[in-house]
Amino acid sequence: MLQLITILNRCHHHRGFVYEAARFSSTQRTTIEVGVRPRAGSAAVCSGCHRPAAGYDQLPERRFEFIPLWGFLVFFLYRMRRVNCKTCGVVVEEVPWASGKHQLTKVYMHFLAHWARKLSWKETAEAFRTSWDQVCHAVEYMVGWGLEHRTLGPIRAIGVDEIQYAKGHKYLTLVYQIDANLTRLLWVGKERTVETFRGFFAMIGQELAGQIEFVCSDMWKAYLRVIREKCSQALHILDRFHIVAKMNEALDDVRAGEARKMAREGYEPVLKKTRWCVLKRKENLTAKQRFRLRDLLRYNLTTVRAYLLKEDFQQFWEYESATWAGKFLDEWCRQTMRSRIEPMKKIARTLRAHRELILNYFKARKEFSSGVVEGLNNKAKVTMRRSYGFRTFRITELALYHSLGKLPEPELTHEFF
Repeated sequence: MLQLITILNRCHHHRGFVYEAARFSSTQRTTIEVGVRPRAGSAAVCSGCHRPAAGYDQLPERRFEFIPLWGFLVFFLYRMRRVNCKTCGVVVEEVPWASGKHQLTKVYMHFLAHWARKLSWKETAEAFRTSWDQVCHAVEYMVGWGLEHRTLGPIRAIGVDEIQYAKGHKYLTLVYQIDANLTRLLWVGKERTVETFRGFFAMIGQELAGQIEFVCSDMWKAYLRVIREKCSQALHILDRFHIVAKMNEALDDVRAGEARKMAREGYEPVLKKTRWCVLKRKENLTAKQRFRLRDLLRYNLTTVRAYLLKEDFQQFWEYESATWAGKFLDEWCRQTMRSRIEPMKKIARTLRAHRELILNYFKARKEFSSGVVEGLNNKAKVTMRRSYGFRTFRITELALYHSLGKLPEPELTHEFF
């Protein structure tokens, strides 16, 4: 076991402590135990004020789990000392390889958390012969350390959106930083209420909120209200993705309603299997869908008129000037309101109500949109789907921060992964 002690001294050395003999456990043949003792003459450090203090007594031997080696579990054995600190009284000493009452060493928690970002937590636990709870503790430690040491500012642009995280109407509010040089998760809130979103601005403070220049969101009223209250100086950009999605929903409602009406009245089912022909972009259509769409456009149907309105609106995003884009938007809404197609008229009324926020997309020179936010949302969903969901909000929050937060990590004495 001399080689193991040499390796530990090379890659995981701690000043003031000495690795003693390593041996196989007498009860478990696949476990290696490494004794650790204080170096002669070294003073213990108080875990409260982090300063050297006089010794008081020693506690029974504790086991700290280290990174497995060649399929063997590795444990450090050490008798913790108590110190008589002038400031904190009699407390347990601070050791450099562990934190508080954690049974895992810091480097092993770092190791497990690294793999928990690539695998599900259950797969990570099975791969390294530990438990799901230990992996959870490792991620919790790393996220806690990262949140404590991260630098929030400066923040130029943020995006806010919600995702469903459990059965029923249970949502998370996610706030991202979407600067050109940095995209990361800044905050996770439970539900999508006004009070929830206010919690984000309470976390960053008024000074940092006042530096935000751009905000991307959808048309959820709670978000619009809080942005007006807390971030009024920022250019508020409504989400292009959600506008297109709502228009597609309106078109699909028209198609489905007309198809049912034609079936009741005994007409030929020309709208059958045409959903994706009218919803997909032209460049994404298959050859069969192109022929089907070409045949459909010969009919004088409400669905066809709604489809043409939707396709006309795509020109809106090609404008560079907010002024000309506004003129196009006004004319499109005027034509749509005269179309007598109620779902499309509802979209036109919505666009008129949020006209200025929609035109902010052009005032920002198309630099920011919620496309980045939707991409990050997909990564968040993958994080939850990889583990088939999490039972509590707290665990979900930890997993999202760990995967998307780009949190700082403590420095290691050696790169173990």
